[in-house]
Amino acid sequence: MRLRGDWTAGQEVKILGEGELTHTLLWVGCTGALVERNVLVTLSMTRILKAAGVEFSVLGEAEICCGDPARRTGYEFQFQITAEQNIETFKSYKIEEIITLCPHCYHTLKHEYPRYGGEFKVVHYSELIADLLRQGRLKLTQALPSKLTYHDPCYLGRYNRIYREPRQILKAIPRGNFIEMKRSKDRAFCCGGGGGHMWVEEHPGTTKINSRRMEDILKTGVETVVTACPYCLQMFEEVIDQKEMKEKMRARDLAEIVESAMKGSP
Repeated sequence: MRLRGDWTAGQEVKILGEGELTHTLLWVGCTGALVERNVLVTLSMTRILKAAGVEFSVLGEAEICCGDPARRTGYEFQFQITAEQNIETFKSYKIEEIITLCPHCYHTLKHEYPRYGGEFKVVHYSELIADLLRQGRLKLTQALPSKLTYHDPCYLGRYNRIYREPRQILKAIPRGNFIEMKRSKDRAFCCGGGGGHMWVEEHPGTTKINSRRMEDILKTGVETVVTACPYCLQMFEEVIDQKEMKEKMRARDLAEIVESAMKGSP
């Protein structure tokens, strides 16, 4: 069984302890800490931040859920308890800025915590990476052989209008071959994992949402679908496995693509 702080083993990351203070917190999230596939994305992101000279800390075992799944599935009381506990933790460490890996965490911390007294600067990592590239603190020098398309996560795109930054990042890759899906940006189709549906079985005989979205992806003729959400990544890898498409299709997170395109990255 994986514990929330296990991903930090052997990693040179600052884990906040009692009485310590920090300006910037990397909020890893449940999937980023507990799901093996998404832990790889977390590790990619920490290496990117280090390469860019960004000082940050993590909560490690002290981090709990942001409360998004509870609220989306109707457990409002649990969400409020979770939000108030997290806000108290953030304030105790004097945290001012929070970097999120998950769009669901991003939306919850940025737009829903202020109602409970949690006023913090919250950025999704795609916004930060795009800014680091503009500043010249990160450089993408390695061409990637694969044709890429980008899937807009619902809570990053339609809910928060973050469309430009992920595409700026992908287009900054040397000799990149980026192909846009027909249904993209504010017309993008869901992966099927949001709103608590990660834990809901669909009715027999229906076409799963991730299968329908994969049809859009296949129409582009690409070999790699890139997203910036752990739920989307899991949903795409599930359908790739179910349809036995591993030989011709890969799903990768934007942070993994950035690390691959950085000089000296594997």
